[in-house]
Amino acid sequence: MTQENPYLNNPLHGTSLSTVLNEIVDHYGFALLYAYLNINCFNKNPSIAASIKFLKKTQWAREKVEAFYLYQYKNLPRASDSEFEKPPRERIIPEGIVPKEPAELSFEDAEQLRVKKAKKALAHQTKKSGGKANPWGNY
Repeated sequence: MTQENPYLNNPLHGTSLSTVLNEIVDHYGFALLYAYLNINCFNKNPSIAASIKFLKKTQWAREKVEAFYLYQYKNLPRASDSEFEKPPRERIIPEGIVPKEPAELSFEDAEQLRVKKAKKALAHQTKKSGGKANPWGNY
């Protein structure tokens, strides 16, 4: 009896980082990727080769790009909490879920998202520091 590979139900399975990056850059461009992901390799002298080199060395950035690929470019529904804890390449997409057209993104939406994340981070920091906002963290 052969056992099926569960990762076959993930659009990242068998897809190289180069392919992922080329697809999202061709569709969105470096400027919009930087606006959404805030990864400097998309802002300072951006190129596919330099971005791949950086992303191969930097796990958190690679996972951020791969998650963007799954949930914005492939427009898949958000993963369950248990799946979301795993790196994007290890997540299993439920049976019957198929990728859709890439999400329509804008610089305005990216700015709203950045402001929302900043407010959430400040609220978390304020709660953590006992009600006092400390812009330098807990040092």
